[in-house]
Amino acid sequence: MMINRCCLEKFAEKLPSLPSSLTKSDLLTDSFRLHQEDELGIYYSPHNEYINRAASIVIAGITPGFSQMKTAYETAAESLREGRSLEQMAADTKKAAGLSGSMRHNLITMLNLCGLPQALGIQSAAQLFGDLRHMLHTTSVIKYPVFVQQKNYTGYRPAITRSPILSTYAFGHFPAELDKVTGPALLIPLGKAAETVCGTLIGQHGLRNLFCLHGFPHPSGANGHRLKQFSQNKEQLERQIRSFASLGV
Repeated sequence: MMINRCCLEKFAEKLPSLPSSLTKSDLLTDSFRLHQEDELGIYYSPHNEYINRAASIVIAGITPGFSQMKTAYETAAESLREGRSLEQMAADTKKAAGLSGSMRHNLITMLNLCGLPQALGIQSAAQLFGDLRHMLHTTSVIKYPVFVQQKNYTGYRPAITRSPILSTYAFGHFPAELDKVTGPALLIPLGKAAETVCGTLIGQHGLRNLFCLHGFPHPSGANGHRLKQFSQNKEQLERQIRSFASLGV
């Protein structure tokens, strides 16, 4: 397990000032803002500080949304109230907030349907978020929550490559994090924006410890095309997962 202890210590000092029930007006403030670029703001959240180096499955979204950020803060506050260490708090927030909510349910359903459990020799992809959590690392191309006019950033408007700060995270910090996963591991980018970044990184850095899955739809309920996309890509996804399984991971 790896964490960014310096950032967590600064964050933990600010937690006592927060109310128990959190809204955007509590979290999208100067106190938690890391960067501002035109109408785009990046805000701190603790749940992507934890890195599971031994993971055999790495799932990467584009950036955490507000619901994940809210869950992370509430979990962090509860964890520290219980006297847990910063390392434990980071792990707690990762488990609670990483791909949380309805998105997690949709993700598990699609992973089950395209044969991931069979490839791993497990019963259900849900176990990756439960008793087999040690096999999973969840993360984001831009590790901290990004908002445009206080709305969740979706990977477009602006495009990552048109934003200096987003490019720094996607093509600097993100590959540095992936390099910490010892592998071999299956990298599952969620949606086209995340997949495009991963494809660029493979071309630039190789990422030889990772086998990248192509064509997996973003599981967000806001993605109204995900079922059609999944149906169209299901056979291709199954073949790729079987190829990964043949590596003997």
